[in-house]
Amino acid sequence: MKKVRLSIPQMMFVIGTRAALAGGVALLNSDRVKRQTRRRIGWMLAGIGVLTTVPAAMMARRNLVA
Repeated sequence: MKKVRLSIPQMMFVIGTRAALAGGVALLNSDRVKRQTRRRIGWMLAGIGVLTTVPAAMMARRNLVA
């Protein structure tokens, strides 16, 4: 198994990326907020999550420990 060594701020960035994506998808699937507001915020969070996944993945790949 390969290990990834990340500092606390790097780990928080990766966690925040995953949380934004999950929160956006959850909002898109919920019915508790007005439709227009829910869709706008949901797509924004999902988009941020997707866009920040690439730098997070590259950072994790650079920090692989054999």
